Formats: sequence, structure tokens, C-alpha cells
Amino acid sequence: MRSMELPPPVPMRAPEATRPDLPEGFVRLSETAPEIAREIRYHTAYNFVGEPIDGYLAPECILSEEAADALKLVAADLEADGLGLKVYDCYRPQTAVNHFARWAGGDDASMKLAFYPDENRGRLFQRGYIATRSGHSRGSTVDLTLVRLPAFGHVLQSFPSPDELQRCDRPRGERLDEADLDMGTAYDCLDASAATASGAVSREAQRNRQRLKGAMRARGFINYSKEWWHFTLGGEPFRGQYFDFPVE
Repeated sequence: MRSMELPPPVPMRAPEATRPDLPEGFVRLSETAPEIAREIRYHTAYNFVGEPIDGYLAPECILSEEAADALKLVAADLEADGLGLKVYDCYRPQTAVNHFARWAGGDDASMKLAFYPDENRGRLFQRGYIATRSGHSRGSTVDLTLVRLPAFGHVLQSFPSPDELQRCDRPRGERLDEADLDMGTAYDCLDASAATASGAVSREAQRNRQRLKGAMRARGFINYSKEWWHFTLGGEPFRGQYFDFPVE
């Protein structure tokens, strides 16, 4: 199977000298909660745009200190049941949001099958899947999934090429196998079946979604109902502020 080229796997900790300082109040998850797996999709070409997204200079997860601390507690809560977390996206610079907006105004639909099979790209803003300002840019929103431990065993190192894409809403085994727990759709599937409470997915997937939602809610995170993977920390520290420093 031909695959897209990906950056080399990220070490648990990069040399400190290579890491620029972050704005006050922000941390890297790789430093505060290295047990949580990271598969930062917008640093790769496997996303709905079909190319690495502006502002993602490294496959890092950056969060507010409060969100990172709460997420570490979620991971600890799940560990007793042999479960962990894999994050797909965390803080998102406004530069990246602007990249999404430019793409939405174009005509490239090369990734449609894998990310928005039944949606019109021009309506993704109206439908609430993407926005001109994203809560991710405030630093306390995270996209993630449940995995069985060890979590880093579920970080993909290659993805299908554009001519080998599969519908993101197909049953498990007929779509990209992102993790070993069925969540009903692939990550970033911009489709009604990705709504957390959707009854269009298997009972197992419904249970897994509720388990993730419950674990996150117990530590103060609120789910975005249209996306089972999307959570924002209640009482986030930078409410109303949108940042644009790069992910590095």
C-alpha cells in the first residue's frame, strides 16, 4: 500500500535547546503528560485540506497549563482500566484557521471521501465544522480518542495515499484503522454520524463515545456535540483570547 510521507516519529522528549519558549500559561503535553500519545494530524498531509497546515512547525500538542493538568488526570483515571488517550490536535494558531478558510474557498476536493464524504465543502462553515475563529486557538480545546495501553502503540506512522482513501463513516475494518477501540467514525469525519450521541454508529461505538465523554467530563471538559473527539475545558483561562504563535 502506497503511503504519504510522514515526519519521523517524535521522541518522548526533544532536546531542550530545540524548544522555543511558549507564551506564559502554555505548556507542551510531551513535557507535562508524556504518557499521552500524540498524533498531530495537521502537521501531516492526512487531513481534510490534504497538506500540512500553516502554523504547525512540529507535531506537538500545546495546551494551557490548566487544560494539560486536567488531561493528565483523565489519563490517570483511565489507566486503571487499561485505557489511555491519543490526541490529534490541541492549541491551533489563527494562522492555521486562516489556512482552512482559504481552502474552503477553493476547489480542491482530493480528500473529500476520507473527511467530508456527504458534505459540500462550501457549507462546512455554516454547518459548524470549521470556523473563522476556533476555540482551539484559546489553548484549552483538544481533539482526542480512547486507546488501549500502551497508548503510543496506536500512533500511526503512515497513511493512505489520496487514491486509496476510504469513507470516514464506514464501519470499523472498512475505514482507516486509527485505534483499537471503535468510535464509530474516523477522526475529523465531518459528518452527522460523528455527533457524539448519533445512533447511526454501532452500540460498541456509542458506549466508547460515552466512556470518553464521561472521563473528560469528570475532569471538567465539555464535549462539542457535533464531534465526539472535541472537548474544551470549562472555565478555560484564556476565554475570549485567540493566539497565533506557531506549534513548535
